[in-house]
Amino acid sequence: MKKKAVILGASGLIGTSLLTQLLDSPDYTAVLVLVRKKLNQEHPKLEQLVVDFDRLNDYGPEIQGNVVFCCLGTTKSKTPDLAQYRKIDYLYPLDAAAIAQANGASQYHLVSSMGANPNSSIFYSRTKGETERDLQSIPFKSIHIYRPSVLDGDRQEHRPAEALMIGLMRFLKPIMVGGLRKYRSIKVENVALAMLKMSLTTKEGVFIYPSDEIENIATGRFSDQKPSKEK
Repeated sequence: MKKKAVILGASGLIGTSLLTQLLDSPDYTAVLVLVRKKLNQEHPKLEQLVVDFDRLNDYGPEIQGNVVFCCLGTTKSKTPDLAQYRKIDYLYPLDAAAIAQANGASQYHLVSSMGANPNSSIFYSRTKGETERDLQSIPFKSIHIYRPSVLDGDRQEHRPAEALMIGLMRFLKPIMVGGLRKYRSIKVENVALAMLKMSLTTKEGVFIYPSDEIENIATGRFSDQKPSKEK
């Protein structure tokens, strides 16, 4: 069955790659992106819905699709206001999930983060963990949660510390084996590819993928996984 995708965060690092891959995929006939302002991009499959994320319910009838991909996220430097930060990382993903599921979406794919934990003392990790936890109360047939390590990709904004970390991770990657594999940096294209691949499965339940499993899915080395028991 041909699918229609809904993407939140299509202008971000992972979202940009995912959008390209979905538009190229013969398994998707349409891709709806929810954006604050229109992307400078055109494609026969691409539908753009300019929204006020604080009022997503106003656009409810238009948020229609089989599969939802959420690549929303921010940083403290871009969003120092913690209330606004929480809206982007917690409220918007859950609002969109509830609306899309009520409209018939059966799958939700969430980009989270390594270390996500609702009990963490770190605001970033706690918020990600709370989003993962509360997403699971929405009755999708399947929820797929991705916890990538350091993202290796070309950002539009200049982040010297992150660039240094990526360079170091590339150097160390060959010796990061065994239990250290999940800490390896991962290319954004592979995170997006893993999301696309898992969206084409008929799995039911909640699945959580650490960074090394995301890599394995993208490269074809993934062994089937049972639904996660994590809450």
